[in-house]
Amino acid sequence: MYQSSFKTKNVNIHFVQKYAGQDIVWCPGGDQTGEEWEEQFDLFKDFRNTSFDPRGVGKTISYEDPPWTINTYAKDLSKLIQEVCKPPVIIIGLSMGALIVQEMLLKYPKLCKFGIAMGTSGAKSGYIHEWEEAEINLRNSEIKMPSDFALAHYALLMYPSEVLGDDQLWEKCKPIVEKAYSDRNSEMLSAQWQACLEYTALEELPNCERPLHVIAFDQDMQTPPVRGKIVSDAAADGHFHLLNGLGHCSLFRHKPKVVADKIREIILFNTK
Repeated sequence: MYQSSFKTKNVNIHFVQKYAGQDIVWCPGGDQTGEEWEEQFDLFKDFRNTSFDPRGVGKTISYEDPPWTINTYAKDLSKLIQEVCKPPVIIIGLSMGALIVQEMLLKYPKLCKFGIAMGTSGAKSGYIHEWEEAEINLRNSEIKMPSDFALAHYALLMYPSEVLGDDQLWEKCKPIVEKAYSDRNSEMLSAQWQACLEYTALEELPNCERPLHVIAFDQDMQTPPVRGKIVSDAAADGHFHLLNGLGHCSLFRHKPKVVADKIREIILFNTK
């Protein structure tokens, strides 16, 4: 896997690429680095796969302190795509990355063929607003969450009961949770989550110029499927897909091929 960086006035973006062909750009979720998408890269060997470390995680260096917005992340990505890809690209994201997908389609449609937003939402409200706000407040309080507690806490939000109830599956997926949360910088984590909490594109999506496909997971406790349906219904050319038995992060270690098969189906649909 090729690794490099691209420097602008405000940020030095670490990115990774693998294979050759039509461009797919993968947008990481909060607390996630570009390298973590390699499992999906290997299921799309007929494409050039690119991902990156968003500000606040990994090897990317921001020359601007938080707060950052989802629009900031989209601006960073738009410059990276023009530098290391051949637009228009297929753009895919999970969680925070799915919000970046929405913003890219709205603000930089010429760089995108279509978007796939997984585990996404429109405006945060109700429980998911209260949960994310509580997480931010906890991190900003300077309380350090013990690593063993963080592992147990975030596993519930990332994986379905099938994983948590199967010792072999849990050992397979456990490193994903550990990497994201065992020793996370609280200031950077809360900065990313604050951007997510404040973002909504529901008023703009009816004017979206590109197709937006939303993939939801029926066991997703972090972003319940109904939240994704709101987004696809709001988009001018929106499509909703529900995958059963999967949680928010099931595409990592749990059932990556199930998700990849749905993504490939969507790609074929949009390239007839």
